[in-house]
Amino acid sequence: MEKEFVGLINNNRVLIFKVCNLYCRNHESRKDLFQEVVLQLWKSYGGFRNESAKSTWIYRVALNTAISNFRKESKKPEKQPLSLLEFEIPDMTGLTEDKENRSTLSVAIEQLSEIEKAIIMLYLDDKSYDEISEIIGISNSNVGVRLNRIKNKLSKLIKVY
Repeated sequence: MEKEFVGLINNNRVLIFKVCNLYCRNHESRKDLFQEVVLQLWKSYGGFRNESAKSTWIYRVALNTAISNFRKESKKPEKQPLSLLEFEIPDMTGLTEDKENRSTLSVAIEQLSEIEKAIIMLYLDDKSYDEISEIIGISNSNVGVRLNRIKNKLSKLIKVY
């Protein structure tokens, strides 16, 4: 059972990394969250009944763990590492327009609520409304409504940047 679980984690680590990257800003926090997600997956692995795809189950556990962790961490005072911007050191690598667009989108996504982040991440991962509905635990029509609201919110946020 242990080998099967390790294989499952290795095959789906990108999925877990996406969730960790979405909810954690610094590298150490992402590593901690990744470990917590794997621990929660291991704890619930014996009870997995194969009623849904394993990736759906992993998304659900990862998102629930990330959201719980986010809520705990948001109650603590925020630690901010020093950044290059604080020292006013110019970035000499020269950003491409594509990187700027992705950066702008990332900044806008950070402004969303936990559930909105989860929905847009799944949408950007090309998950169907049915899959998003199953992972998040909301109705299919609610997925569509929320996605439209999130898209409108993101377009307003992007216009500000």
